Amino acid sequence: MHSCKIGQVVYSKRGRDQGKFFVVVEIKEEYVYLADGKLRKIEQPKKKNKRHIQVTNHIISNLQEKILKNIKVSNADIRKSLKNFELIVENQELN
Repeated sequence: MHSCKIGQVVYSKRGRDQGKFFVVVEIKEEYVYLADGKLRKIEQPKKKNKRHIQVTNHIISNLQEKILKNIKVSNADIRKSLKNFELIVENQELN
């Protein structure tokens, strides 16, 4: 079983959203709730089986802190954070 945390970036391995990065916004038993700030907004996150995601070792600490303290997280915050993460991944692949 994958262990993931609130605010962690995950990669979808199955489904229509396969190949996309998301942020974990809630965890319930064998399911996680994911948002990307675009198609899957924080108000209506995607419910996904933990077996269908690949956990990364990257946690977006400012989002994690806001979610855990029940402070409103904006979709723009999620989009910006995921875009920064994707740029980091691209730079690592080029080097």
